[in-house]
Amino acid sequence: MWNTLKVLLLVLALGAAGNALYPVWRAANPEPTDLTVRYRTDTPAAAPVAKPWLEVINSSKKPVALADVTVRYYFTADGDHPYAFNCIEAAGVGCSNINGTIVALANAATGADHYLELSFTPAAGTLAPAQNSKGLQLQLFRQDHQDLDQSNDLSFNAKSTTFKPSKLVTAYVRGQLDWGNEPSGQPKSSAQPSADAAKPAVPAGVLFDNFHYTGPTDPALNKHGWRVRTSKGGPGIADTWSAAGVSFPGDPSAQGGQALNLRASTDGTKENTSQSQLENADTDFLTGTFAARIYFNDQPSSGQAGDHINQSFYTISPDDALYSELDNEYMPNGGWGSPGPVLDTTSWYSAKNNDRATKRQNTSLQGWHTLVITAAKGVATYSLDGKQLFSSSGKYFPRQTMGVNFNAWFIDLPFKSAQRSWDMKVNWFYYNANQAMSQADVDKAVADFYTGGTNYVNTVPKN
Repeated sequence: MWNTLKVLLLVLALGAAGNALYPVWRAANPEPTDLTVRYRTDTPAAAPVAKPWLEVINSSKKPVALADVTVRYYFTADGDHPYAFNCIEAAGVGCSNINGTIVALANAATGADHYLELSFTPAAGTLAPAQNSKGLQLQLFRQDHQDLDQSNDLSFNAKSTTFKPSKLVTAYVRGQLDWGNEPSGQPKSSAQPSADAAKPAVPAGVLFDNFHYTGPTDPALNKHGWRVRTSKGGPGIADTWSAAGVSFPGDPSAQGGQALNLRASTDGTKENTSQSQLENADTDFLTGTFAARIYFNDQPSSGQAGDHINQSFYTISPDDALYSELDNEYMPNGGWGSPGPVLDTTSWYSAKNNDRATKRQNTSLQGWHTLVITAAKGVATYSLDGKQLFSSSGKYFPRQTMGVNFNAWFIDLPFKSAQRSWDMKVNWFYYNANQAMSQADVDKAVADFYTGGTNYVNTVPKN
């Protein structure tokens, strides 16, 4: 009996010792990680935009849902100006399924006082074993568009011009560090990814864009369906459309701190006139809700007042045979012989025959306003800041899919003088094909996108 007891005590002692030593052994022999993150870039340390490319690879033998994954890219902010993020292209998962949030570290570390955190919606899918997300082409830039110094950015490596594993980019699975080395000196609480990192999938038929772009030639602008107009024609002073008037400045008064700016300028002559337009190249919009937050100006940004400037937000069809247009035009100094300030809301059946239903609101709209157009059950309704202005129906209801346009243009050139410039700003655009929404519902949807780090999403079926 005593011998049996001694054997049992020995087994228990060895087991206890094994349990005590297991953490030490595990630290020296870690389990294979689920993920590998690879990185490359094509920019030097001094650049106007940081352009990290990332790949997430499933290194395990089990599927990994991307909605469970977050990825962090660490950098040192240059000055106190806010930063913006955008996704140019993500062939494997789609930019619409990627959210990006810029966060300040609780304790600054060498090479990092902020990070860009990427998360994925359920629609991003699942990585099978050994599967690669394919390249996520990203942009990180200051909202004042000043050059960056990436030489002190922890995750930046100018020599990585081809994809290579990078431990300076971290990845998490369900909140637990799975890949990479976090910056030193961080308290445990700040080392965890944001709670509920997985964002809900956006339903089909929704487009949102808050215009976080670097300029009119930003490749993301084209990838996201927008086109800066430089073609000939009207309206206004024909053949004067220019990309020079399109910009995306930082703006503390704008939700999210950045907006689209459209500038029209003139000295009263055609040769020195420039108009601006941003249009969605996809004509996939028909019924549902169209909304935009717009800053209208009653006075020029520079020069003499009095021009017949038109600041517009509208949808328009490409085919005259089934012409459709839903139009908001604000004219602070009036136009076509009518005094201003005035907002015209108009539903068109035929532009050639001037066949339209319209209503005029004589009021100043200086400042930010939210315009909503709903088209549902045969009725198109225009609203301003939650107040219904006008409804049209019958033949004035849209008959075919349309594109979305914002522009600033001159109805005519009433006088010559020194150059003057007019600016119109657009904070965001939202479209929902599924329902007619109130402004309160639109505002909530937009706020949720900002909170979730969604700068752009498009689930509208192609026409």
